[in-house]
Amino acid sequence: MAALKSLLPSAYRQIFATIILAPFASFFGRKSMPTITKYIALQMFLCSFFGGTLHQVLYFAGLEHTTPTIACALLNLSPAITFLLAIPFLMETIAIKTNQGKAKLIGTIICVGGAMVMSFYKGSLINIGTSNLHWRYAVKVLGNKPANESNNFQGPVLVLLGVTAWSVCFLAPYTTATVMCGMASIQCLVIGVLIEGRSVEAWSLASPIRAGACLYTFSSSLQFVAISWCISKRGPLYVSMFNPLALIVVAALGWVMIDEKLYVGSAVGAVLTVIGLYGVLWGKNQELKNQKNGEKFWSKRKPEFR
Repeated sequence: MAALKSLLPSAYRQIFATIILAPFASFFGRKSMPTITKYIALQMFLCSFFGGTLHQVLYFAGLEHTTPTIACALLNLSPAITFLLAIPFLMETIAIKTNQGKAKLIGTIICVGGAMVMSFYKGSLINIGTSNLHWRYAVKVLGNKPANESNNFQGPVLVLLGVTAWSVCFLAPYTTATVMCGMASIQCLVIGVLIEGRSVEAWSLASPIRAGACLYTFSSSLQFVAISWCISKRGPLYVSMFNPLALIVVAALGWVMIDEKLYVGSAVGAVLTVIGLYGVLWGKNQELKNQKNGEKFWSKRKPEFR
């Protein structure tokens, strides 16, 4: 059996992303690369550790004890968790008297409520039929633990911790994706050697399934490039609006390939999480519009006071 442990795909994902991104960073980003001070080096290390290493390890570990649909749905909590983490550092404010402040607060509460529903409430089975296109290898690996009988507590909690780690790096972001992936590669390898040992077999890619799964992780590099390009064109909020699309795709593939069952708790929790996500994004978008309008207003009024 070529089952993958959580550290293996995490390490190879960062390694392949670093190899693919390095030539582009060297060619396009050479002039824009800032001087590496102690503060910037620390910032890069923390971003790579929380956003790369810790997030990946916890997410894959949680995925072993929950369904792909629930894990993907919990990723939509990232904006709400980032908002909560930013409040103590005075990077976000709760203007409860404004509509946008209410939307952010209520959206965050709904997101957290949806996550709790998915974690603690299973409910009855929603009969959506069965698929005849099961991936035999995936079914074999699952063995006596089918996707619909995963741990309903441990898995979501680990995924939530992973999403929280991912959200931490947004408090002090550093956009050099190549450096982050490179540092995360070293961190994952060190942790992997400490936990898995130095056995060549533990890190071997001789199995076609292992090699295919790890090679597919080159999506990290494509993800960084695509998201960075979209953010530069339309802004981060526009990119975040498409997060729930992944939930739909994962739910469909889970049903088709591994016979993942849909339960009332998972469905209700996922819907609440998406509704809360859009509430937070709408509130933040309104705040940004008000800030821009305020800047335009004062820039027009400024000459009158000369």
